[in-house]
Amino acid sequence: MKAKTLRRVYLREATIMLVLARLALRFVSPARIFAWADRGPRRVDRFAADEGQWVCWAIEHVGARTHALCLPRALAAHAMLRRRGIVSQLCLGVAREGTELAAHAWIEIGQRKLVGASGADGFTRLAVYGGAR
Repeated sequence: MKAKTLRRVYLREATIMLVLARLALRFVSPARIFAWADRGPRRVDRFAADEGQWVCWAIEHVGARTHALCLPRALAAHAMLRRRGIVSQLCLGVAREGTELAAHAWIEIGQRKLVGASGADGFTRLAVYGGAR
């Protein structure tokens, strides 16, 4: 497949997954969402590293254009990666900003922070969903 076509396919899927993640956060209970996120992929594809980069690029690109928050981005990326058999972890963390607490969600594959990595450095990890079983 040509690179231009591949980009379009990933951007289209990322758009759909971000819409579905936003709808899920609005209408589905958090317990069900995080129970789903805690399951690993049905099959593991150890040779799909390039696809992981494409997924993260597409989610960040579409998320920036639609001003999506970090949790829908992380859920959408987690779903896309899981669908491809790539083991990822959805991480939730908090940090203190003055007198208030700030929350952030990001995706990790192995030790690398991918989706939401730019803001994840100052946050203390509270919960991790997914990963290899």
